[in-house]
Amino acid sequence: MRKIKKGDEIIVTVGKDKGRRGVVLSVLLGGKKLLVEGINTVKKHVKANPNTDDRGGIIIKTQPIQSSNVMLYDQGSGKGIRVGIKILEDGRKVRYNKATNEVIDV
Repeated sequence: MRKIKKGDEIIVTVGKDKGRRGVVLSVLLGGKKLLVEGINTVKKHVKANPNTDDRGGIIIKTQPIQSSNVMLYDQGSGKGIRVGIKILEDGRKVRYNKATNEVIDV
């Protein structure tokens, strides 16, 4: 089970986008890298291709970010939280907030 999943809101803790929040678009390489909306964007120069009717120019592209550089964002406290995994009495694995022991997945 992954600690950060697709659709989670995260906050960046390290790097040029430190302090910015975004929603996880996809999880790559077995959970080691994340593609986050609006985070770690780069400008790429694209050459025109008349065969496919692609116009040339500069496009803004989102690049993956290391999952160790982000934390799950908690709306209630307004900051990042550490996430753990525990097994409930009925045998389900759930994520929980390590500071408050609240279950994140219901």
